[in-house]
Amino acid sequence: MHGADLSLDDHRSENDDVFADELHEECGVFGILGHPDASTLTALGLHALQHRGQEAAGIVSFDGLRFHSERRMGLVGDHYTDPVTLAKLPGTIAMGHVRYSTTGEVALRNVQPLFAELEVGGIAIAHNGNFTNGLTLRRQLIAGGAICQSTSDTEVVLHLIARSRYKSTGDRFIDAIRQMEGGYSMLAITRTKLIAARDPTGIRPLVMGELDGKPIFASETCALDIIGAKFVRDVENGEVIICEIQPDGSISIDSRKAGNGQPERLCLFEYVYFARPDSVVGGRSVYVARKNMGINLAKEAPVEADVVVPVPDGGTPAALGFAQESGIPFEYGIIRNHYVGRTFIEPTQQIRAFGVKLKHSANRAMIEDKRVVLVDDSIVRGTTSLKIVQMIRDAGAREVHLRVASPMIYYPDYYGIDTPDREKLLANQYDSLEAMCRYIGADSLEFLSIDGLYRAVGGEPRNNARPQFTDHYFTGDYPTRLLDKDGETMGNKLSLLASNG
Repeated sequence: MHGADLSLDDHRSENDDVFADELHEECGVFGILGHPDASTLTALGLHALQHRGQEAAGIVSFDGLRFHSERRMGLVGDHYTDPVTLAKLPGTIAMGHVRYSTTGEVALRNVQPLFAELEVGGIAIAHNGNFTNGLTLRRQLIAGGAICQSTSDTEVVLHLIARSRYKSTGDRFIDAIRQMEGGYSMLAITRTKLIAARDPTGIRPLVMGELDGKPIFASETCALDIIGAKFVRDVENGEVIICEIQPDGSISIDSRKAGNGQPERLCLFEYVYFARPDSVVGGRSVYVARKNMGINLAKEAPVEADVVVPVPDGGTPAALGFAQESGIPFEYGIIRNHYVGRTFIEPTQQIRAFGVKLKHSANRAMIEDKRVVLVDDSIVRGTTSLKIVQMIRDAGAREVHLRVASPMIYYPDYYGIDTPDREKLLANQYDSLEAMCRYIGADSLEFLSIDGLYRAVGGEPRNNARPQFTDHYFTGDYPTRLLDKDGETMGNKLSLLASNG
């Protein structure tokens, strides 16, 4: 439900093991103000953020007279490399969004940025993350006469902006997001402004950059790197930055605080799984953090073995760290096929049994007759781990020891991560590590401790009284209220018009 669809009707097959055992974060955002190549740069930025969402992409631009919108299903490269498409997005102001819809329909009307014509002028808005009171506010708005055209909680923000009694769009924007709860990073453009905001807890990342003196905002630093932009700083938790083109062509930058001054708690899964390894999140290299996870895992759960093999691609940095600390040689014992798309095949049950082999193949030369340490970044349902362990055994491994570079996942997420229901998580289906290990079929199974993960990312163990990061999926310690869930609206479906586009 993140970035997000307010319908909880998941149309994906539970049995599609190729993708059902993965965590997904559905969104990445990018925006630039005052640059003649605004839309082209936005397309490039979205390409760098493609890992955050592969189902749809959208760009909105403003050319000084009118707004232009191109929203497409599929990958950025499928549409926005076409000069004809980019020619439809003129102007010096642009923002874009890549989306992975976790629940609800995959329809063009839900693709962001969403645009609305308001009393104060047009505004386009997009966000990464999830509002934990989005359904509650939506019902209040509808009860008051509002008409909703999408199932995206981004539309709720547009309604709140429209209803605000403040005069400027910047003040209306702040008024609106002060009513929202959850974890999000958000961008908006108007006729003269690029507005960026981050949730008060700082759960979702957002960075500020600069290119040719023009301000840029993006979900990750890798989007700045691809266009040669300079990293300026992280947007602070609870901060709203309003960049505006002045009549003389200069750009003013106004920073305001919309939050209540609580400490930042970045989502740990940005480091474990979501962010690109070459990104810097919260001032920390994602690659270094992942390698540290492997080092700490080798210290906490050593094993006698002949070779360390990563489960690609997420497990690779941690496997390098494990190999470095343990002295066991690192080898690519699994080769990943990078060209399997979500719509590759609609398999029969018989074909589906081979699902993981669509994505992974064993490199027998590195595995046969060896004791293998498999290193993965996380385990969700365990179905993929089971198949990969069997694949390694079929390739002739004498022993298979699975090491996971994050703690066990016990709790669902409500801030922008697509997690299964609690009872479907592997950690909740077995009462012991040994039982879990038997299910997966490994000779041994160990997870990184929560303190080991904290040390890998922040250098210190977890402060239980005031945790430094958002880690509820491991601990059950949710950093905000869960109004929709606690009010039992998270489980209620919306009435939807069927849409073919």
